[in-house]
Amino acid sequence: MVTRMVRLKQKYDDQVVPAMKSEFGYKNFMQVPKLEKITINVGLGEATQNIKALDSTVAEITAIAGQKPVITRAKKAIANFKLREGVPIGCMVTLRRDRMYEFLDRLIHVALPRVRDFKGVSDRSFDGRGNYSMGLREQIIFPEINPDKVEKARGMTVTITTTAKTDPEGRALLKHLGMPFGT
Repeated sequence: MVTRMVRLKQKYDDQVVPAMKSEFGYKNFMQVPKLEKITINVGLGEATQNIKALDSTVAEITAIAGQKPVITRAKKAIANFKLREGVPIGCMVTLRRDRMYEFLDRLIHVALPRVRDFKGVSDRSFDGRGNYSMGLREQIIFPEINPDKVEKARGMTVTITTTAKTDPEGRALLKHLGMPFGT
């Protein structure tokens, strides 16, 4: 059986590993940081009143990620937000292996250039351990979403988890993979 290698995974193996080895002085290719997972999270405060909003968001995230998301529920009741414990308030999906690389490739080369007035993503959104989080204002930047069928633009958080120990290592890994860091 012939398996098709994902383009970004191929780039990681052929270009990123040698570049990171020389840049950081790693002795072994196993020391080079790699992507662990990508998590896409959408919070829907309006889902407490409108359950159909949750259904359409689940369908959109399924189209974007290629994998069905898990519905997240409220952990505590908060009266000011009219929120009861166990009520659905969002959805999230965790991508690993080939799906992760395919999503990141589409994010970098297709979706981010479609953002209006795009000047690059912030390079300050690292957590101190080499993981990167970014917020997207609307889901229609992905080509899988038909803008005519979207009832409301919803934002999402994309978290890229790496095996890097420090922020400079994580930043270098994403930079070598093609992440367009701006000013």
